[in-house]
Order: sequence, then C-alpha cells, then structure tokens
Amino acid sequence: MSYDESARRNYWIEHMERSFSLMQQMIDYPLVECGETLTSIPEAALDAGVEMLFSNTKIADRFDRIFYVRQSLISALIAIGADMNNRGWILKVEDGFRTREMQTALGRSPAVFDTIVSMCLWECEGNTPSVELLDRRARCLVANYPQNGTHLMGAAVDISVWQRDDGKEVWRGAPYLDMSECTMMDSPFVNKDIHHNRREITCMMEQHGFMHYPGEFWHYNQGDAAYHLLRQTAQPAIYGPIEWDAVSGTVTPFENLTSPLTPPDIMNQNLRAALGRLENLDV
Repeated sequence: MSYDESARRNYWIEHMERSFSLMQQMIDYPLVECGETLTSIPEAALDAGVEMLFSNTKIADRFDRIFYVRQSLISALIAIGADMNNRGWILKVEDGFRTREMQTALGRSPAVFDTIVSMCLWECEGNTPSVELLDRRARCLVANYPQNGTHLMGAAVDISVWQRDDGKEVWRGAPYLDMSECTMMDSPFVNKDIHHNRREITCMMEQHGFMHYPGEFWHYNQGDAAYHLLRQTAQPAIYGPIEWDAVSGTVTPFENLTSPLTPPDIMNQNLRAALGRLENLDV
C-alpha cells in the first residue's frame, strides 16, 4: 500500500502527540527512588560468556558512552543476550546510562537538533516551527526534561541486533537514531519483514521484563514511570533521574526535575542556528 505525504505527516503528528501525553503523565507519576547503584553491562556479559557488542561512537561527539544500568536489570539483559546468541544473533547495546551533561549535549548537538528541526519544518509544511512546538517534540525525541529521561535513570538501553554468522544487522527499517514516521515501533510505513524483525526482538526483550517505548524501535526500559504507565501496573516507579558516583557507586536523585535541560531561550537560539545550517544545505 502506498501512502501520500499527507498521510505520513498526519501519522507523525498523531504519534508525537500520543508520546507527548505519555511524557506529561510521567511528570506526576509516583516515584519511590530505590537508590540502587549501576552495574557494567560489558563486565557482566564477559563474566557470563555472552557475546554482545557495544557502540564505539561518542555522545554528541564528546562523551564516551556509559554502558551501565541499574543493578537489578543486569540479569535480564544478560539473559536476553544469551537468548539472542542461541537464536544466532548478537545484542548490540547502543547506549545505556547518561549523565545530565550527556543528555543535555545530545539534545543540543547539531546532528540531533537539526533533525528535530527538519521534522518540525516538514510537519509545518515548510513554515518555521514555533519554539513551543520544538520543545514539545524534543520532550519525546531527546527527553528534554529530567522526568522523561529514562537513560538519566539508568533504566533504559538503546539496542540494535546483528547476525552472528555474517555480521549483518537485523534490519528494522532505519538506522539507530532515525527520526521519521518510520521510527515508531508500529509504523505502517515499513514492510512486513521489518515488522517481523521488530516484533521478534521486542518479544525477546519483553520476555525478560523490558518494555518497548512506542516512539522508538530501539528503546527499551524497565522500572521507571514510563514502564509502569505503559504496563498499567498501578505501582510506583523505583527509578528516577540520578547523579551517579562511579567510584563510590552511590546514586543521588536529581534535585530539580521540572526545569528543561535546554530552556526556551537557548532552544530559540539553537533553532535560528539550525535554520541557518539547513538553509545552507539546500543551497
């Protein structure tokens, strides 16, 4: 079935608004921070003899990725990795815990920010988007508020999956960190083979307790507010945004959960800069 531009745009807007509603619900969701430390995924995989891969790129071209999650989630990830090995696959962890600085830099990096601006321009049919719309979309795509940042909580992983025999990626319709109408897990704009791969990977993740985020086909989380809202558990979240001391292992909850990582004035400046860069690309 073919879809015209209007159908793709309408789907994008509808799904972005659903994601925004989830982000808003996360703000007031009960949180009882458990204070659990973070544990290394690569070390746990090595100890268990499970073959995994880990991204070698940097966050915003500056920060080394931190392949750690909350301690209670490690056994599930290792079990998923083992299941995938038995299936002939290799789990690749693209990202894990992010510090406040990493999350902020990611949201402001031209590679990510310009893509969000491009999608907002497309959504507005070429008209310059408002800062309010940009902020609304950034909440869903790069967690511009601490309450929405499951990576800030040590409760999430971004993943891809690769074949063990030929080293090719198990294709899910777009590369990691794609932002388009194909990014949503159940997007109608990818073919049945892509849907099959996405469903099979998600089934393996969810068998071990992780929940997929409907807005991104690569993102899975557990124990945070989004997880409990999507699962409708009626239980409080146990993981919230934290500062983590890698030496002592202690975690400290964020003091301020309500302030955006990129406030409106800076977002407006960045919008102008992004529009200039995008205009130059079109020349």
